[in-house]
Amino acid sequence: MKLSDYVIDFISRHGVRHIFEMTGGAIVHLIDSTIDAKGITTVSMHHEQAAAFAAEGYGRINGKLGVAMATSGPGALNLLTGIGSCYFDSVPCLFITGQVNTYEYKFDRPVRQIGFQETDIVSIVQPITKFAKLVTDDKNIRYELEKAVYIAQHGRPGPVLLDLPMNVQRAEIEPDELESFFGSEEHRQYEGDAGPDEIPEIEEVLDLLAEAKRPLILAGGGVRAGNAAAELQEFADKSSIPIVSSLLGLDVLPTTNPLSVGLIGSYGNRYSNLAVANCDLLLVLGSRLDTRQTGTRPDTFAREAKKIHVDIDADELNAKVSVDVAIHADVKRFLQQINERVPQAPKRKYAAWKRTLEDYMLRYPSGVKPTKPGVIDPNLYIQLLSACCEENDLIVLDVGQHQMWASQSFQLKPGQRLLNAGGMGAMGFAVPAAIGAAMCQPDSRVVVIAGDGGFQVNIQELQTIVQNRLPIKIFIMNNHHLGMVRQFQDMYMDGRRQSTVEGYGCPDLVEVSEAYGIPAQRISKFEEAQHITSEALKTQGAYLVEVNLETDTEVHPKLAVNHPIEDMYPFLERNELAGLMKIKPLPDSP
Repeated sequence: MKLSDYVIDFISRHGVRHIFEMTGGAIVHLIDSTIDAKGITTVSMHHEQAAAFAAEGYGRINGKLGVAMATSGPGALNLLTGIGSCYFDSVPCLFITGQVNTYEYKFDRPVRQIGFQETDIVSIVQPITKFAKLVTDDKNIRYELEKAVYIAQHGRPGPVLLDLPMNVQRAEIEPDELESFFGSEEHRQYEGDAGPDEIPEIEEVLDLLAEAKRPLILAGGGVRAGNAAAELQEFADKSSIPIVSSLLGLDVLPTTNPLSVGLIGSYGNRYSNLAVANCDLLLVLGSRLDTRQTGTRPDTFAREAKKIHVDIDADELNAKVSVDVAIHADVKRFLQQINERVPQAPKRKYAAWKRTLEDYMLRYPSGVKPTKPGVIDPNLYIQLLSACCEENDLIVLDVGQHQMWASQSFQLKPGQRLLNAGGMGAMGFAVPAAIGAAMCQPDSRVVVIAGDGGFQVNIQELQTIVQNRLPIKIFIMNNHHLGMVRQFQDMYMDGRRQSTVEGYGCPDLVEVSEAYGIPAQRISKFEEAQHITSEALKTQGAYLVEVNLETDTEVHPKLAVNHPIEDMYPFLERNELAGLMKIKPLPDSP
């Protein structure tokens, strides 16, 4: 059997139906092997970065594995941003790169390059992968493939990479004679690292919950990465504890659930941050508690609460925020065990605390009615768009101001997913990730929300949408500049707007979309929004809507530097803020 055929067959046997790639000379054997392969299709993208993001979108939706391939040299290097995105956001993906023949590869020789497009991609990606290997012996292909996919899915998920020289790809192998990773000494070591089955801290957590009057759950991306959304829903129903979310944890619970209290952090909802500040117990599930969540003063984060942190990555525990109980465990296993023991809470459990949270939400909604007629408030438009969307839609966000407006204000319905680029935060994520999501779940409608800047980064993938007849609806929040950085410049650079307004440009996106064969419309005033949005969502096939915003549109509220999480800009009057606090306000708040 040809080794490249074996690789494609292996991927197919792991339930992957689409491989995202941009072709090149060093992977032609692998691409050729997909032609007659059963149950697997190659999706030809127009940039390797887009192929990596598409694989990430695919892996996020199926929760098991995404796959992307690229040629050697520039192709492999163009995968890097997507690989890093998978690494930081814990998405299991297998990346396969082609490499020059082993007899053309420099190995340890002190030269820069021997073969054309030869690049040591393994050394380059090691800091942003869980495992990376140059396979030089065709007899090791089964072992390395099994090991790579196992590591991608084991523990905290993440990306892996195999670099396959061309002469290895075209080698003839005997599949039945290949050594397996499973049962090896390496495999036994990984299995031994899983930790004890029983989590000893469960009883201590239950005792702390029983004492709490204002408890709160923080759902992080680890809930979704650990496939634990159903277990969290069960725990919330039993315990009756309200839930706030990090950016990557937003879609683990529908916004329509009465226990959902929104997004926390630098661009979170004001009411969500008030909830964190005033809770007396915070149960953190699968979140790394980075500065975008805690603000720049992590010592003030939930400062009077007992804090319990559950994470599969031991290095994240007590790394940024000191906690009272640190539990190194898989979030799914933790929730399964606590669900067996937590008593069913009465309906009025924490009634006073929930009234407080409801008051916060009523008093400080995101989005305000514009003072000028026709002007589009982005938060209110996102609310309108979310009302038009249906259960089980897949929502994919790019990176920028629109991402924060959508994360603040999109009202998620049951079955909907919200894909957010978190740790890498790469502009250009949404369109290719939506392609991967659409391929993985073809019966669901996919909705992209992007900004004019991020959309242009991978605008070429409109052709991939057309080529594959994907019914992806794209909504561009166009404020005609790079708004997130511009807002930062206005706050901290005295309004000097180099490279965000000055030097930046954007074509007519409606005309661009139509040039690709995708129908498009522009919303220029709020009165048009309902009709055009509904028409776009109901139309068969792909559609693009440009939502025209004023240039100085900003994200509000926003947590400023050196302020505790409850004290967001625009700042509340000091007496008003003090009146909202169940704990003592900090004396040094401005």
